[in-house]
Parts: sequence; structure tokens; C-alpha cells
Amino acid sequence: MDLGLEGRVVLITGGSKGIGLACARAFAAEGARVAIVARNQENLDRARADLESVGIDVFALAADLTRAEAASAMTAATQEALGPIDILVNCAGAAKRHALDQYDSHAWHHGMDAKFYPYVHAMDAVRPGMIERRKGAVVNIVGAGGKRAQPTHLAGGAANAALMLVTVGWANALGRFGIRVNAINPAATYTGRVEQALALEAKEKGISAAEALKRLEAAIPFGRYGQPDEVAAVAVFLASDKASYVSGAVIPMDGAAIAVI
Repeated sequence: MDLGLEGRVVLITGGSKGIGLACARAFAAEGARVAIVARNQENLDRARADLESVGIDVFALAADLTRAEAASAMTAATQEALGPIDILVNCAGAAKRHALDQYDSHAWHHGMDAKFYPYVHAMDAVRPGMIERRKGAVVNIVGAGGKRAQPTHLAGGAANAALMLVTVGWANALGRFGIRVNAINPAATYTGRVEQALALEAKEKGISAAEALKRLEAAIPFGRYGQPDEVAAVAVFLASDKASYVSGAVIPMDGAAIAVI
């Protein structure tokens, strides 16, 4: 199936690891021109080498997207290197999980700085150009913790819930400019971030990390965690011409684990 992504410029925040890196591979496979952004230069170098090893050339840039000016500079640098940005995939940041006695002002602010502000700053940075060209697509990878409260993930979950509202709000406001904004809600996806969650779960339950993983997967109707490339495949579709009338959607990818509308 031709998704119409050949030559499109795709900017992926959080593109050095996990779902973001999987998205870089998936868009490149469709012929898109890909830029990946992350805060850590070492992670970026590792990701670029990994992609180059399979013949994928990307533009890589380090940026701290908690700062609006960094998001603007990221956008300008990407456009200078590759051209106008057609697609933004937000996958940057992951809020730390906290035991109940660790919630304080720092924890709450970290939740927003780790996830909410990097996404909205990136959207703010690319939006004027997309409005001017009267076309564009944004895909926000937003954790399912915004739908179901978890005691160890309240700060990050609150940021995710806010991002879902921003997603549907921008979709409504920007549709008249030909800009589509959608979100994907992955739940348990097996990336490097899973280990932190498993460690906290194991500590709270007094069990091993392996046993925690076994119990968590048993609670998923599919019986397993999702894989990053499965999320990337949906992101590619949402950004493509085949989803030309899809905007304001928040798509769950939780293996049917969260039974909510």
C-alpha cells in the first residue's frame, strides 16, 4: 500500500530510543526524510549509528524541549537541513514513577516538564509553518496512564491526560488549515522504560522483577506487552494520506487491557 510518504519531512522528538526510534525506522522505510531529536547526545549518536547500519540516514539533533526556544531552534535547524516539516511525531520524555511518599512539588513539576511541555513546545514550533502551507500532520504518542490512574504514575498520568485534551483541541482548531492532529495511547510497550516500572512494582509487592512482569502480562487480554514497531505502524498510518479524514482521534494500543470508551 502506498501511504504517500515518499519525500515527506518527518520530525520525531524522542527519536533516539524505544517507540521514537521505531517510528524513525518505519517512516524511513516509507521513503520519508527523517529527523530525530533527543536531549542526550550519546543516545542520539547510538541511534544514528544503529539506523545507519541498516542503510537509514537521518538528521539528528540534541535539544532540551522543556524550553520553548530550544523547540524553535530545533524546527529551524530541521527545516534548513531537510526542508519544511510535513509531519511531527511527538515521543519525547517519560515522567518518572514515584512511590506514594515521594510525591512533592518537584515530582509534580517533573511530570509536566518531562512530558507535557516538550510536546506542546514542539507543536507550537511547527504550527506556524504548517498553517502557512495549509497542510501538516501531528501524531502524539501519549501514554495510557492519562486514562487510568496508577498510584506510582500520577504526575506523568496527569501530563498525559492534559496532552490528550491538547490533541483534540488542536485538531478542532487547526482542521480548517488542513492540519490533522491525532494521538496514540500505548499502554504496556516493551521498551527500556519498562524496567523502571517493573522495579517499582516489584518493590511494592515484595516480588522479583521477573515475577512482576509475569503478573502484569497475565492481566493483559493479549497476554503480552506491545512492541515499539506495532505503535510505529499506527503512527505511520495516522500521518499518511490514507488517514486524510482522521483527526482528533485518540487511539488505544493496550491489548484491550483498559476497558473504557
